[in-house]
Amino acid sequence: MSTKTDTPRDPGTGTPGTDDAGSDLGAAGSQLSTAPQEDVTLPSLGPVGWARWFWRQLTSMRVALLLLFLLSIGAIPGSLIPQTSIDPVKVDQFKADHPTLGDVYDKLGMFHVYSSVWFSAIYLLLFISLIGCIIPRSWQFVGQLRGRPPAAPRRLTRLPAYTTWRTDAAPDDVLAAAERMLKKRRFRAHRAGTAVAAEKGYLREVGNLVFHLALIVMLVAFAVGSLWKSEGGKLITEGDGFANSLTQYDDFKSGAFFDTDTMEPFGFTLDKFDATYERSGPQKGTPRIFRAHIRYFSGADGKEHKTTIEVNTPLDIAGSKVYLLSHGYSPDVTVKDGRGKTVYNGAVPFLPQDPKNFTSTGVVKVPGARTKDDKPNQLGFQGFFVPTFGGKGSGSMFSTFPALDNPRLVLTAYHGDLGVASGLPQNVYQLDKKNLKQYQVHGRAVAQMMKPGETMKLPGGDGSITFNGVKTWASFKISHQPGNGLALTGAVAALLGLAGSLFIQRRRVWVRAEHGEEDGVTVVEMAGLGRSESARLPEELGDLAAALEPDAPLAPHPDPDAGTTPATPLEDPAEPTDSDGPADPSEGARA
Repeated sequence: MSTKTDTPRDPGTGTPGTDDAGSDLGAAGSQLSTAPQEDVTLPSLGPVGWARWFWRQLTSMRVALLLLFLLSIGAIPGSLIPQTSIDPVKVDQFKADHPTLGDVYDKLGMFHVYSSVWFSAIYLLLFISLIGCIIPRSWQFVGQLRGRPPAAPRRLTRLPAYTTWRTDAAPDDVLAAAERMLKKRRFRAHRAGTAVAAEKGYLREVGNLVFHLALIVMLVAFAVGSLWKSEGGKLITEGDGFANSLTQYDDFKSGAFFDTDTMEPFGFTLDKFDATYERSGPQKGTPRIFRAHIRYFSGADGKEHKTTIEVNTPLDIAGSKVYLLSHGYSPDVTVKDGRGKTVYNGAVPFLPQDPKNFTSTGVVKVPGARTKDDKPNQLGFQGFFVPTFGGKGSGSMFSTFPALDNPRLVLTAYHGDLGVASGLPQNVYQLDKKNLKQYQVHGRAVAQMMKPGETMKLPGGDGSITFNGVKTWASFKISHQPGNGLALTGAVAALLGLAGSLFIQRRRVWVRAEHGEEDGVTVVEMAGLGRSESARLPEELGDLAAALEPDAPLAPHPDPDAGTTPATPLEDPAEPTDSDGPADPSEGARA
C-alpha cells in the first residue's frame, strides 16, 4: 500500500510546489472556499479605477475585521467616560473637575460616543463592508451547490491523504460500490471517467455566511434600538401609581424616530415595598430583600393583575420592561396654616445622602398657605430624615441603620414667596430661599426634631406641621427597546454560524479504479483533500477505505519464487510512491 503524508515542496525553495501541484490538481484544488478571488492587477489611475480599488478594499474580509475591531475599541470610552444620554449630571461634574480634559473630550465627542460622527462612520462602513463581503460569497456558494465536485486529478499521490490497494473486483463494480458508500455517508458523489468524485462539508461555508449575516442583523438591531427606543424614570411612593404618558415621567429620553403618540397604554400602582437588611455581623446593613408589590394593567380597559418586581427581575408589559432601581423614605406630614385649615397632607419623598444607612434630605412646599388674617403666606420646610436615630448621646444626627427602627424628622421652617408662580422650572427636592424668610424666635431659627405623631408649631400662629409617619418610595425605569429580540436572534445565529465554520471541515474524496498495466488486476486509489490541514482527514479516508474493502477485497500478491501467497501488509513508505503492493486500505491515509 502507498500513503501520502505531506505536501510536495519545491526542491529549490522548500515551499509548496505551485506549478506542478496546480497542473496535477487542476479544478480539484479550487473552490474550497467562497472567498472572492483577488485580482492582483493594479487599477488604472483615474476616478473609476480608484473607486474600484477602494470598493475592493472596503469589501475585503481584512477590512471588515479591522472595522469590527475599531468598533469594539471605540465603544470603550462609552463605558469609562460619563455619557450625556445616561447621566448629564456626572458629565457636568466631570467637566467641572477636569476643565482642560473635559474640553478635549467634548470636542472629540467622548461624552456622546454612540452618537458621535466618528463612531457612526465606523458603524456605517462596517455595515457596508459586511454586505459587500457577503453578496459575492453567497452567489459563489450557490454556484458551487449547483455544480458537481471536480473530477479527480491526474496524480492522486500528490494529495495530502492517499491510499491504494489491489483487488480482483472489476473496476466498474468498485466504482459503483464507492459511489453508494460515499452517498450513504452524505457525500455529494458522481462518476467522472474512471473515478468517483465526492465532496462534503458545505455546512462550513453555510456557517461562515450565517455568521456574517448575523453580524449585519445585530448591527440593524442596534440601529433600530437606538432610533426607536424610549426610556424614562419614575419615583413612586407607596399608594401612588404611574400611567405610561409623557407627563408622568420624572425624566424621559427617546430615539430620533420614536413617536410619543404611539406609547402603549399601561400603568401600575405601588401597593407595598419590602426591604430587609442583615442586622448583625460584618455584613450588618447589607440588603437582603428589595421587593415591590404592585398592581398593573395593560390596555385602555385592561384588567388589573398583582405581581412583584425585584432587582434584576423586571416586569415585562406591553413591549416595555419595568425595572426596580432603588428605594428610599417619604415622611408623611400634615400642614395647617394660620386659619387652622389643612393645606397639605401627604408623603414627601426624601433623597438618600448616605446610600448605606439612608440619611436623607428633602423639602416640603406649601404654596396655598395663608395667615390667620387670610393673607398669602407660602410655607417651606427644609427637612432632614434618619430612619434609625442613634439617640442624643450618639454624638451624630446621621442614621445608624437603613431600616425604620427609630425614625426622626428634623424640619426648619420658612415663609414668604416660594417662586412657584414665576413660570421657571424648580427642583422639587430643593428650596429656593431667595424670597423666603426663616422663622426665628429670640434670634434663633425655628427647627425641631420630631418622632412620628409629634407636631411643630409655627411662631405667630402661622400654622403647624405634624409628622404622621413614614412611607417607602421606589424608583423605576421604564424601558422600551424594540431591537432586543432581533439582537438576541443575531447573537445566537452568530454563535451557531461560528461553531459551524470552526468545527466542520470542507473536504473532497476521489476513488479511482483501473486495470493494472502488468497483470490486469484492478488497482484502487483513494485520496482526500481538505480546505485546511487536519488530522481528521487521513483518519476519515482510512475509515472510507475500510468501508469499501468488502466490495473491493485485497488481491493476493504474486510471488515469483513461491507462487501465489496470501497478501501481507507492507510498511508505509516515508515518501509517497505508486507501489502496487497489497495492504490493508484502512491503514493508508495517516498524517
